[in-house]
Amino acid sequence: MSGESEQRRFNDVITSVAELEAVLGVPNERVARKAIDRLDAYCRRFIARCPFVLVASADASGTIDVSPKGDPPGFVLVLDDKTLAIPERPGNRRADTFRNLLQNPRVGVIFLIPGKRETLRVSGQAQVVRDPDLREAMAIGGRVPDLALVVSVQEAFFHCSKCMIRSHLWEPDAWPTLDGLPSLAEAVVAHAKLSNSVAEIQGFVDTDERTRLY
Repeated sequence: MSGESEQRRFNDVITSVAELEAVLGVPNERVARKAIDRLDAYCRRFIARCPFVLVASADASGTIDVSPKGDPPGFVLVLDDKTLAIPERPGNRRADTFRNLLQNPRVGVIFLIPGKRETLRVSGQAQVVRDPDLREAMAIGGRVPDLALVVSVQEAFFHCSKCMIRSHLWEPDAWPTLDGLPSLAEAVVAHAKLSNSVAEIQGFVDTDERTRLY
């Protein structure tokens, strides 16, 4: 490349499903048929033990966001076989997921349970909901969430363990060192070109973590 800001060009790019399948092959019948259109008892048991999810959304132009959300296990409510609800806790008010949903209701959710190699993938259409009874059912420490992300499920399936095995994600002895990684405060000062010092921003971060969890 002549410059780091230029988009890198590649010579061998897959451009069709036929080309893709020529490299990867096609899924066998048991893999092709594993997706279901609702949350059955197996999905419900997994969601009830899950403390962490990743929510993917995109705006009308296709710009994609993936938002992590975490709470005590069971924080995602299964309202019925086709509907689940995720509470929105105090954050930075960017509300990227919700802004996207107002333009494009499609979402994808991955459910993770620490120590569990398999994950659950759910996709569907979502709404931003404020019904008091729903929000009150998701209160923690007396704090009722201002919003709920309600997903109408269109597809759900369990994802195999290979990525977890390869990454050693749940094996602390294999985790990489954190030495040399930037703090959130350092990254924010650099990326936002702030005049504040890193110490000042770190103070805001520390206060936020103490006072705005719930």
